[in-house]
Amino acid sequence: MSSSIDPLSMMAMAPLTTRAGASREREGSWYEAMATAWGQSLDRKAADLESISGRIMEGDDKPATVTMLSTQAMQMGFLSTSSHSTITSAGEALKTMAQKN
Repeated sequence: MSSSIDPLSMMAMAPLTTRAGASREREGSWYEAMATAWGQSLDRKAADLESISGRIMEGDDKPATVTMLSTQAMQMGFLSTSSHSTITSAGEALKTMAQKN
């Protein structure tokens, strides 16, 4: 084994300062920032789904509205699967890098 420091491992574990609002700062890793970004995207898509389903509950059950709800639901499924795959792959990559050092 080499005693040198792997720059990729250092970068992967480096702290990251993010802005969570107008004045709040939060420290964490890029991995946490990625998970937060995925969560925010999923929250926005869920809000879209709630909005359209609310329209249907209020009586706007036209085929166009129902089709829009189906489309939004499919997009939510795609985003959910993509976020899971991305976070899992990145986590496995970090695990592999940690084991090599």
